[in-house]
Amino acid sequence: MSNKHHHFGGRTLARAQALQLLFQAEATDRTVYEVLEGDYALSQGPLDPFGEMLARGADDMRHELDAVISATSSNWSVSRMPSVDRNLLRLALYEMLEVDEVAIAVTIDESVELAKAFGSDESPKFINGVLGRVASKMDKGVDVVAEAKRLEAERAAHEDVEDDECEGAGVEARDEAAEAVGADDEGLGEE
Repeated sequence: MSNKHHHFGGRTLARAQALQLLFQAEATDRTVYEVLEGDYALSQGPLDPFGEMLARGADDMRHELDAVISATSSNWSVSRMPSVDRNLLRLALYEMLEVDEVAIAVTIDESVELAKAFGSDESPKFINGVLGRVASKMDKGVDVVAEAKRLEAERAAHEDVEDDECEGAGVEARDEAAEAVGADDEGLGEE
């Protein structure tokens, strides 16, 4: 995760620290809790309690947040996103969904600033677009987590049907091949 030498303060620093913790947890295949129990690196410290709360909360809700990201980012699977973008989206979505004292517009603005500092040249636009779509749904009263879980279940059911159809086609083809071989074997016995 590159830091383009930005120095943050206040809650922006806390969000940057949370992003760094999420990034380290993912990179080392650990939870944020495990990262915090050992050695961890922050570009600026000490760890702000708000940043720790955001990192722990986003880590706790990772599956739900990834479902929201997946449902909102139609052209990118969560696993294909750059790690900084993926973790920044998790962090921002957690804050948008669970931290009532921060306005959603503030969270989005702060996330775009962090994307400029830590992400690629495309990150700020991508982060703004995904978070803007989620915010729009939330403004309309949509429970984005429930919607994402529903879409995930529908997608899984559709994949199961496709797998069953492919499996069924394979069984039919095997049976037809067996019948053809059997017919050939029968023909051999008649000579």
